[in-house]
Amino acid sequence: MLVEGACAGDDRSKEALYRRYVSFASGLAFRLLGNDNDLEDVVQDSFAVAFRTLSRLLNPQAFHAWFSAIVTRTAINTIRRRKLLVRFRIAHAAPVHIDTLVSPSAPPDVILELRLVYGLVDKLPTRERVVLLLRRVEQLSLDEIAEQTGWSLATVKRALASATALLDAHSQEGTR
Repeated sequence: MLVEGACAGDDRSKEALYRRYVSFASGLAFRLLGNDNDLEDVVQDSFAVAFRTLSRLLNPQAFHAWFSAIVTRTAINTIRRRKLLVRFRIAHAAPVHIDTLVSPSAPPDVILELRLVYGLVDKLPTRERVVLLLRRVEQLSLDEIAEQTGWSLATVKRALASATALLDAHSQEGTR
């Protein structure tokens, strides 16, 4: 009902969709970005894209998955932009603050896994970073990652294999 209303241009429906999904968008973007420097921009840009292209959504019940893909792709563009700015020395790399991403009440094995993953993500190319986070943190299947990122399943598998190998090497360095 809200999606149909928003598609018809009803501002109340758009506002209700925003309120319903802003926490979800913020959480996903935060986990993908690793810090909150660009978080508000990613969330706002994601909603702007969603509301501008809502008429393309054929199944209103698929809004959550469709919007999740928009947030993911907006975060990917932000990560790529950050890397480019750092490469050209226009900006400095912002470190991932692992403590803000990991709940102290999480089981010890989960904390260790997340510390390993987030300790490596800034060193990974964008594709590997996003695939690794969507798989290990968001617990998405490979098919879901392909759908959410717009990359082929083969590309997702290659990126995950590469990221996993780097994670394993990083993990072994940490135990020495």
